[in-house]
Amino acid sequence: MDEAKRDDELLQLVTFSIGEEEFGVDILKVQEIIRTMEITKVPRAEAFVEGVINLRGKVIPIIDLRRRFGLDSKVHDKHTRIIVIEINNMIVGFVVDSVSEVLRIPASTVEPPPPVVAGLDSEYISGVGKLQDRLLILLDLDKLLSSEVIESLSQL
Repeated sequence: MDEAKRDDELLQLVTFSIGEEEFGVDILKVQEIIRTMEITKVPRAEAFVEGVINLRGKVIPIIDLRRRFGLDSKVHDKHTRIIVIEINNMIVGFVVDSVSEVLRIPASTVEPPPPVVAGLDSEYISGVGKLQDRLLILLDLDKLLSSEVIESLSQL
């Protein structure tokens, strides 16, 4: 991509927090953001799979991003949200501590990820956006779930 074109390209991101860190995902991948609801536990699922929900007649697997990132679980509160995303032709919900805002940032402010960011392997991270007063970790959702996990989720 030529440098001039990259400079004016704006990334539209949905930003959310998990613990002290702020993350962003491409808004085009986000289908909707919902409040938490009753989650049905699923036996023998991966530890970070919280269960499934029934969203308007569709059964959607729910993944706790805190647990996916190796953090302690947190009791859901009034800020907790489920971000419903399509990954590899599958609808998945991710539990996050809170959703912040929709941001537009210039692609030129995004740097490649360092080897480890906020204790996360860089394989899940597509870049780090530099905002005036903070850093925004851009998640690569397609890499967040391995093909084996996606296969097991599709069996739920």
